[in-house]
Amino acid sequence: MLNIATVRNTQDMKRFLPIAMLLMTGALVAPSAKADMTSRMTSSVQLTVNAAATQMQRIGSSFSITGNNVDTTDGTTANTISAGTITSGVYAPGTIAAVQDDPGESFSFTQAFTQGDAIDTTGPDIGDVSAYGDQLSTAAGSAGSLAGTVTSQGALTVTAGGAGTVATGQFVTELSIN
Repeated sequence: MLNIATVRNTQDMKRFLPIAMLLMTGALVAPSAKADMTSRMTSSVQLTVNAAATQMQRIGSSFSITGNNVDTTDGTTANTISAGTITSGVYAPGTIAAVQDDPGESFSFTQAFTQGDAIDTTGPDIGDVSAYGDQLSTAAGSAGSLAGTVTSQGALTVTAGGAGTVATGQFVTELSIN
């Protein structure tokens, strides 16, 4: 025989059954986080032996003249500042003389000249000295005992070489979370 309390409990349970089912599916609670995580570890060794090289730059001519209380001449023309000529791209200022305007008075005279490089139409071979004034030349590197290894565990070993060499060991750890 059913009593009234049992029937009432059954009806209350039927009301809460849909709510209990939603809780079980996770619809009313925060969903679980889903992410992909990737981890990558790499080791590398780079060994370089430099080649011979020559770098050069042509220097241009430079001429300046200043004076106070003087007259200039190239020997034939008064008040001449320059009797220069340009040959093969090189300036030659000629000879300039200064004569004091008022003997016994103060005066100043300055003349400066830098001879530029002639234009080279053939160019030197690597390692040769050129006719240019600004030049850097390096000999080829020597491997000597230059060496590098990476073990299966990722451990690096780098051994220095001779002049003109570079040895670089690198270990990289990368972590990506999506």
